[in-house]
Amino acid sequence: MNELIIELTEINPKDFFGPANINIDLLKKYFPKLKLVARGNKIKAFGDEEMLEEFDKRLDMLVSHFGKYNKLDENTIERILTSETGQEEIDAKIHGEVLLHGANGRLIKAQTANQQRLVELMKKNDMVFAIGPAGTGKTYTGVALAVKALKEKQVRRIILTRPAVEAGESLGFLPGDLKEKLDPYMQPLYDALRDMIPAEKLANYIETGVIQIAPMAFMRGRTLDNAFVILDEAQNTSHAQMKMFLTRMGKNAKFIITGDPGQIDLPRRITSGLKEAILVLKDVHGIGILYLDDKDVIRHRLVKDIIASYKKIEHTNS
Repeated sequence: MNELIIELTEINPKDFFGPANINIDLLKKYFPKLKLVARGNKIKAFGDEEMLEEFDKRLDMLVSHFGKYNKLDENTIERILTSETGQEEIDAKIHGEVLLHGANGRLIKAQTANQQRLVELMKKNDMVFAIGPAGTGKTYTGVALAVKALKEKQVRRIILTRPAVEAGESLGFLPGDLKEKLDPYMQPLYDALRDMIPAEKLANYIETGVIQIAPMAFMRGRTLDNAFVILDEAQNTSHAQMKMFLTRMGKNAKFIITGDPGQIDLPRRITSGLKEAILVLKDVHGIGILYLDDKDVIRHRLVKDIIASYKKIEHTNS
């Protein structure tokens, strides 16, 4: 059995190994045929020579990344250990370009390779479908691109919409005026905007109609010119709603349609407009379609495990 000893000299091994050696446990998961031992500032690896060479290369990339950014998380480790590209490309994919400086100077940027692909797709297409499970940042990245376009005067307004399926017939029984009734269903969009635009300016944008947040029913009969338009939770649109929305596109408009086909709240007899649209429009020039997955989840690390666990039973029952 071959042995490889790697000494960590310029970084703190405790930080690199993670709490309770969690990062070493991840390395063991991805290199199950190697025996790994971490002690002090050294990592010892035992196993096949070819596998040790691959481990040495990947560990060097992890050390380089940690030295540059002073942090490692599960998503980053996973990207580096499974990527076929070089270190610089991985860093660019993980850390992405800064899309904009948000409220309180917060840096808003793509945080995963697929989020970066969404940014690139939006540069090349006027309409993009971003499909993926909860927590993959598809809506947040979309809102960031919309705010960026507004700040750079590429568009004059932002329009954000969702099908208020959850409201349904109960909407009339909620207290307050229409805006107060709809706000709970639009909350994720407000949350994203608050990260990116100072509160006073955001309130002014909403009051003057520069930013409009409205249910899909308000889109009917409109032509959306000079606008960046986001349809969120699109899996809950019907055929008629989706067709109506897509045909609102006017001159100098950008459309992002986001959704998760695994979380459809429509009655069983109604086909999801999102599922239908990505089949019908997949070959249309000027329309980009991107699939995000659980590797893109940027919420609590447990969210990724929850999605994977549900995926197993959903596949079993389907």
